Amino acid sequence: MAKNNGPVCRLCRRDGIKLFLKGERCFTDKCAIERRAYAPGQHGQRSGRKPTEYAVQLREKQKVKRIYGVLERQFRRYFGLAERMKGVTGENLLQILERRFDNVVYRMGLATSRAEARHLVRHGHFTVNGRKNTIPASLLKQGDVVQVKEKARKSPWLQKAFESAERHGVPEWLKLEKDKFSAAFLAYPMRDQLTLPINEQLIVELYSK
Repeated sequence: MAKNNGPVCRLCRRDGIKLFLKGERCFTDKCAIERRAYAPGQHGQRSGRKPTEYAVQLREKQKVKRIYGVLERQFRRYFGLAERMKGVTGENLLQILERRFDNVVYRMGLATSRAEARHLVRHGHFTVNGRKNTIPASLLKQGDVVQVKEKARKSPWLQKAFESAERHGVPEWLKLEKDKFSAAFLAYPMRDQLTLPINEQLIVELYSK
């Protein structure tokens, strides 16, 4: 699977917002956006010409892909699924992305970043409804229960993740039971519950051309 092996903080600077790709570092003054709030590269501080409509739409799509760690082919497949669902296509797309197993693990506070969540899922540290699941892209359903496997419950990364979750909170559509090392996916998130600065309509317009 293709992936970005470069410094991810450059991606945040390129988009001009925090994408929360480095876990706890993003909440400190070491965050790249806090230190250098301009695009990377030798021309990063220059005020370029006004971007075209297409460029704005493309940048929004790239931003969402980076936030959720999804590649183009997979992202296009999610968009096709969102189009076939009832309701608003853009909102359906965000809901699908939020249902990804790695994202749910991150949202539940069982990992400090989505990249860490993908790593932990692939290494088999979690079960879904009592069954081992090592596929980060699998989509969870309402009522699914994610639990940390017994052998991983004393790991330092888990305690660190729980501490981060207590500081930053767990979304209301998820229920974390720390004493049971588990969390339940109570409901699909509504659009007003997603606080990331995303304009999904730009993505719909891009793919509709």
